[in-house]
Amino acid sequence: MEVEIKVGQEFKRQFKQLAKKYHSLPSDFSVWKKNIQQDPLVGDDLGGGVRKIRMAIASKGKGKSGGARILTLNVKVSEDGLNVVLLTIYDKNEISNVKDDFIKYLIDNLA
Repeated sequence: MEVEIKVGQEFKRQFKQLAKKYHSLPSDFSVWKKNIQQDPLVGDDLGGGVRKIRMAIASKGKGKSGGARILTLNVKVSEDGLNVVLLTIYDKNEISNVKDDFIKYLIDNLA
């Protein structure tokens, strides 16, 4: 399956903030991205094509359980093609659960 990763505006904004706090985030993210291209259906299915995927942040030293969460939207574009839209990224310590209204807001405001 061919997987194309697209980045939403909220993701870009949050990633920039977290990268200032955790210097290993860019390299951690590139490893995460390669894994997603191989298996885009990992993580928790939140319904409607939205998935919540855990990502370790090496500079936190807590593994995946204490790392970041990335919300993605999987959109099938062809029989063997899938777009994975990165909606947002957040630190597990700052936000424990994401509300459905916020997910809807992220999807509605994709540019």
